[in-house]
Amino acid sequence: MSEYGYAGKILRVDLSSAEVSTTPTADYAEDFLGGRGIAARIYWEEVPPEVKAFDPENRLIFATGPMGGLTGVSGTRWQMCAKTALTRPEHFNYANLGGDWGANLKRAGYDALVVHGRAGGPVYIEVDGEGVRVRDASHLWGKSTIETREVLQREPGRSMKVAAIGPAGENLVTFASVLADSDASGSSGLGAVMGSKHLKAVAVSGNGKVEVADPERYRELAAYARDLRKGFGMGITPGTDAGMKLKKDFCWGCTGGFCFRSTYRASNGKIGKYMCGSATFYVLRALKYYGVRNEVPFYASMACNEYGVDTHQMDVMLQWLSKCSQAGILTEEKTGLPFSKQGSLEFIETLVRKIALREGIGEILAEGTWRAAEAVGPDAMDLLTDYITDSGHFALIEGPRMYISTGLLYAMEPRQPMAQLNEMGSLNMWLMWVYKQPGAFVSSDVFRAIGERMMGSKEAVDFTAYQGKALAARMIQDRECAKDSLILCGYLFPIMFSRNTSDHLGDPSVESKLLSAVTGRDIDEQGLYRIGERIFNLQRAILAREGHRGREADRISEHNFTKPLKFDLHNPGLLSPGPGDEVICKQGAVLDRDRFEALKDEYYALRGWDVSTGLQTRTKLNELGLGAVASDLHKRGLLAGS
Repeated sequence: MSEYGYAGKILRVDLSSAEVSTTPTADYAEDFLGGRGIAARIYWEEVPPEVKAFDPENRLIFATGPMGGLTGVSGTRWQMCAKTALTRPEHFNYANLGGDWGANLKRAGYDALVVHGRAGGPVYIEVDGEGVRVRDASHLWGKSTIETREVLQREPGRSMKVAAIGPAGENLVTFASVLADSDASGSSGLGAVMGSKHLKAVAVSGNGKVEVADPERYRELAAYARDLRKGFGMGITPGTDAGMKLKKDFCWGCTGGFCFRSTYRASNGKIGKYMCGSATFYVLRALKYYGVRNEVPFYASMACNEYGVDTHQMDVMLQWLSKCSQAGILTEEKTGLPFSKQGSLEFIETLVRKIALREGIGEILAEGTWRAAEAVGPDAMDLLTDYITDSGHFALIEGPRMYISTGLLYAMEPRQPMAQLNEMGSLNMWLMWVYKQPGAFVSSDVFRAIGERMMGSKEAVDFTAYQGKALAARMIQDRECAKDSLILCGYLFPIMFSRNTSDHLGDPSVESKLLSAVTGRDIDEQGLYRIGERIFNLQRAILAREGHRGREADRISEHNFTKPLKFDLHNPGLLSPGPGDEVICKQGAVLDRDRFEALKDEYYALRGWDVSTGLQTRTKLNELGLGAVASDLHKRGLLAGS
């Protein structure tokens, strides 16, 4: 395999012995590209299902892709993967991070870092062009993520990029996060896996160059991708004010201009990333408490970042705690939480500290909302309604009652599948057209054309019917697995629409063309999706070994079938295209259980899996070059017909 697009080596660090070694990237790259693909393959080979999330033999994998370290295409994102304790049962899980840490790992000479074992005390790993060192981190243990970063970056003669955990990761909070430079955050409980290995941080620095097979073609394609996006920007984070002192903060090598990734400088001088859910999860709560907009939501986000907890999980936990307080199940006297001051800075800082340090009520809250509710009792469990998914995430984002096909996406992932759900992003452009906003160009006809090109049929974007939804789910899953392995930014790819084409359609073939230009491999759009299909099937096999057993486990929360739809965060009007230019409201919708099961039948058939059980088949796995995976599943009774 040519090493164009790759550094050529995967770095391995055994923290139990402090031994450092490398293996060739070529052992994995041809079939699995990079990112989640390479991570899943390494995980399959090296983490037996009986290994627990906090066992030394769990692998913590940091992975870039062939686009990493290149400028102009927004390809310097990176993935973290490991088994985590976030879900029940514990599962292989992943997070997608931006910033510039991944580019520096690649430029230091490594496509991925695989960490296993457990150090005898706190350590951090240092990687640069001169070597790899496991260093003592006793002086960093107990410090926040940001303070850890600052301490390491102050040391003389260094210009390091740092991914670190805070006290939550040290104390094995199940939803502990990882924070890297530019406040790039990784969720899914991966911070707790770092903490279980006594790994406080990984500091990297690199100035090497990633070689491209066809530089001229690469530059042409990068310019073409920029032209397709020209004239379309994402504005500012919803929930923020136009007058806020937000400063654009693009990831390393970004295409530039289209993303709302920003930092905010508060009146006390504190600076931090402020976008998406981390920026908005406390906005309405603070507004209700103070009566005016202020900086408290920013400080709330920063408190979560500094202690190292996932704001998406915190958002749901806050809803549950509020309901428990209103019902008298949890009180200030019992918990030490100032419930009378919900929405205040005092409340969120007290809550986050207790969770991160496992103080008092924080001991059970640190296990996540579902486990905490079980510990409190049946009345508390009854308050877990349609705002929470089975993985503890906010459920009212592209929910199955609204979109139908997203039920298949939610059912088959170990976490909220945000990248897959975000493929509904063109809906937001259609909503601009519905509400007659200036410059809107995605009409109902354009939206249906996007559905036909990107999801297999015009029916895919008719959210009132079940037709076309199984194919849409399969196409989205394959495409996103490939994208998370290249690895490209989810805000910019796939390019589903464009203001600058005659039909306003984008071009989803750009990714495969970029891959070909970078690596020299002749891969077309369908060939890239075939790699995505292989990766998705490998992840499916991993999850099967860990307890996700086909149809019986491909479940979504019961409320989707029983509780009428009232709200969806990204489509509060609950609108769907109807015939022609008609717009239909889905208020009050529920999923039909029988039709959803029939949808699964159709989906399994499209996947080449066994329709009755949802288990994978030897025929399909062999076809994808996963014959050894099929044999392993057969021995475990997890293959159709075994």
